Amino acid sequence: MQLPVLSLPRAVPVQKERQPKENIPQTRAEREYLRSNLRSFIAEHKPVPPLSTQELRHLSEQFVSEHDIDPKYVDYTIVLLNGEVWRDQLATVPFERRLLLLPKCLRIEDKCPAPFDEFGLLCKQCGLCTIQELQEEAENLGYAVLVAEGSALVMAIIETGKIDAIVGVSCLSVLEKAHPYMEAAAIPGVAIPLLQDDCKDVTVDLEWIWEVIHLTSEDRTYRLNLDELRKEVKAWFEPSQLDTIMGPAKNETERLARSWLAKDGKRWRPFLTACVWKALNPDADLAMPDSLKKLAVAAECFHKASLVHDDIEDGDDFRYGEPTLHAEHGVAVALNLGDLLLGDGYALIGDCDIPDRQRASILRVATSGHRTLCLGQGAEFQWARNPRPLASLEVLDIFRQKTSPAFEVALLFGANLVQHDPDTCQTISEFSEALGIAYQIRDDVEDMNNGSATNDLVAGRPSLPLAILYERVKANPAELEIVERAWRRQSTSEDLAKIDSLFHEYGIGDRCRSLQESYKEQAIRCLAKLDNTSLKGLLRRVISKIFIMEVKDWCSEFEARNATGRPTVTGHVGGLNAVSG
Repeated sequence: MQLPVLSLPRAVPVQKERQPKENIPQTRAEREYLRSNLRSFIAEHKPVPPLSTQELRHLSEQFVSEHDIDPKYVDYTIVLLNGEVWRDQLATVPFERRLLLLPKCLRIEDKCPAPFDEFGLLCKQCGLCTIQELQEEAENLGYAVLVAEGSALVMAIIETGKIDAIVGVSCLSVLEKAHPYMEAAAIPGVAIPLLQDDCKDVTVDLEWIWEVIHLTSEDRTYRLNLDELRKEVKAWFEPSQLDTIMGPAKNETERLARSWLAKDGKRWRPFLTACVWKALNPDADLAMPDSLKKLAVAAECFHKASLVHDDIEDGDDFRYGEPTLHAEHGVAVALNLGDLLLGDGYALIGDCDIPDRQRASILRVATSGHRTLCLGQGAEFQWARNPRPLASLEVLDIFRQKTSPAFEVALLFGANLVQHDPDTCQTISEFSEALGIAYQIRDDVEDMNNGSATNDLVAGRPSLPLAILYERVKANPAELEIVERAWRRQSTSEDLAKIDSLFHEYGIGDRCRSLQESYKEQAIRCLAKLDNTSLKGLLRRVISKIFIMEVKDWCSEFEARNATGRPTVTGHVGGLNAVSG
């Protein structure tokens, strides 16, 4: 096997589960549902900030009633509503005129080495909690950052005249007390509530904080409703729209291939193609052209073809809860349909109404992705002929070759349709590699937990959880022997049950999730190289959509970097020393 070219990111620390606050939604999906519907509600009612507490409560109760939401979320909705009302104004304020206010209870209190001064916590960059990462990112953008809390401090900061907008993180009770000061000053502010309010080792929706601190009017896409865009893209795969985009199916073979293309799926790849086109196009409101739809469908054709061939090669009989193509129609028919989908993808590229130079670039992207995927599958075949234990890096390198190319192809299709520069395309490639690995790690963890006959352990395929377990049990000969048999595809049912137990005993799921978060962070760091604010902002939000998940089990989402030589909080804030009294 080719030696891996990856380095293993440092794992993200995991916090013990915290007791959730019952009047705060605990999943990102629930919170995103509320925020998305609130934006529509605001667009309809057009409230003008600043809003008094009474006005906010009235609107919140109206919203909760209209959407049949549990009334216990009224207070939480008030905070969301106020933030969404100020969202556009915040986006126009330069980063260097904004303050990020973080609560000290985000730290791990029993282990935190940081001292306090008159303004709050002076982070020591120990990497134990999320404060370091958020503070570094915000200060790099130009924010002033304080790790403190209290309505009096908020008012004192406003009175200095050095801050024109505040992004605040705190518990609901503190946010309620601070609101009158913000209202009186008519200063744009977006608040992110903590997920608990017991003032120790709390958690917060980190994806939401990252989204808000990066808000800027230079990003033409920040008001783009990604959920609506994804629905529109998914609609392109309805039979009638596929006929419009690809032409009607003329025979049974085309109908079978088209049916497989239209089957269930997350449609992340065509969605990514549309997102990049939206971000790079000077007119964000321009209707999506037919060439974009053809390229998006082509990206899905390539992906679905790879699934057909992958199912045959792995001997999987089910996908999307239904029989696979080869299980239903036979291997020969499935192989032919997979090949047809590949041909359809290239035909769609050829049908795009674009200059020849663009078409050539897009074809190079498609063929390169196709080759890399096949090489990754070939590496897995070589292992299957002589199965042996694989190191984590070797498994991750297979992920890099098998999963990342599909994301890269989809993203670069959108970029090349707008004829973007090579540096941007190179950054997109690096972003895609990290994103693809993180995505496949998540699939491996879900696979490990589902206990079905199609999971990697039962099917005898390279698995990251099994690779990590092999590294953990080397000191125990009896356990090592069981894991080695799994790697050599010689497991008994008793072995599989024991390995499942060892996964839990050694915390393999937590380790995998930590690696997933580290590769997510690697993808995020790639975005810093982008000069296009709209593309940077949109791809950052896309990551949140792809990896929407519960956050209550996490202390830190990101790999901590032990930065040195950074100015202290009070030094960065500068003139705020005048308000210490």
